[in-house]
Parts: sequence; C-alpha cells; structure tokens
Amino acid sequence: MFSSKHYIEEKGCSSGMGRLQYLQQLVTEFQKTTDDIYKRQIIANLANFAYDPVNFVYLQQLNVIDLFFDSLSEDNLAEFAIGGLCNIALDKQCKEYILQNDGVKLLTDCLSNHNEEVVLSAITTLMFLVTPASKPEITAPEIVACMQRFSRSTNCRLSNLATIFMEDHCTEWQRKHCVSTKPVGIPLPVTTPPENE
Repeated sequence: MFSSKHYIEEKGCSSGMGRLQYLQQLVTEFQKTTDDIYKRQIIANLANFAYDPVNFVYLQQLNVIDLFFDSLSEDNLAEFAIGGLCNIALDKQCKEYILQNDGVKLLTDCLSNHNEEVVLSAITTLMFLVTPASKPEITAPEIVACMQRFSRSTNCRLSNLATIFMEDHCTEWQRKHCVSTKPVGIPLPVTTPPENE
C-alpha cells in the first residue's frame, strides 16, 4: 500500500521523527555496524522503503542507490540490495541514475548469482531499465544468450521470466542470432534443489 506525503508527515509528527530522519538513521546505522545480521535487517528495511514512490526522493537524497550497489557483492546482502534496486528502478530519476552509474553491468554480474531470488530480481530490474537509449546495452548478445539459456531452465520462474524478457525486449533477429552466442562472463547460476527432493 502506498502512502501519501501528507499521511507520512502526520505520522512523522506523532512519532517525533520524520521519514527522512528515520531513513538517515538507518543509513548511518548501516555504515557504522559490523554486525552482518543487523546489516541484513537494515538493507531489507531500506529495500522495503524503496517500494513506495513517496520515499524515492528521500532515498536519492541519502544515496541509498549507491548503498544498494555496494551491497550487491555481499552474499548475505545481495538479495535485499537487488530487491531495493528493482523497487526503485521504476522512478524515472532513479532509473537514470542507475543507468548512468554502470548499473546494467552490476545487474548483469548478478545473473550468475547462486541465489535464485537475486537472478530473478536482476532480470526484472533489467526489464524496468529498458529505455530507447539503454536497450542496446540491455539486449547485448551475451545477455540475450543468457536469457535463452534461462528460458530452457527446468525452473519455471526463471524460464518464464527469461522468456518474457526476450519477447518484450528482443527482436526476432536477436532471438535467432544469439542462440549460438556464448554468454561471455555470465555462467548459469548454480542452484541447489530443495532438501525434500
């Protein structure tokens, strides 16, 4: 459920702390703590705040997108960091910031993550980032080849999302031509089957 700015301001007044101050406190705590579990909780909270468009301006002001970028390389934080990027990428200014700061490369690196949720969020975020200017980079041959491999996966979530990526953002020529292209630097993620199998 999205909040209105008026609702947030009223709620902030009653608690004694406004939304911006609360988010600033989260960012400061994230930067100071050395406790991995606490960092994970904070990045998860920030990712949740990135879901509400009212928070976009605050998150930009606090450089939270950079914090998400930095957290992508940490195994215990990547799932929430990519979730935050996925949420905030719908905002036009945030999308531009992500694209201008090597975001496509960072997201492409996540396509080989061992965590299925990270891979799914990376694909979704790449789709959210498609613009006329960014489309050539996002539909580069190695990414399309990777999506083709994902589309043949036995994992239904992965194969369906990769198929949607190709149908919505790739030309027929790209889909045919990239079949034999090796997805350089994008190995398939190593997934472990559920314990019951």
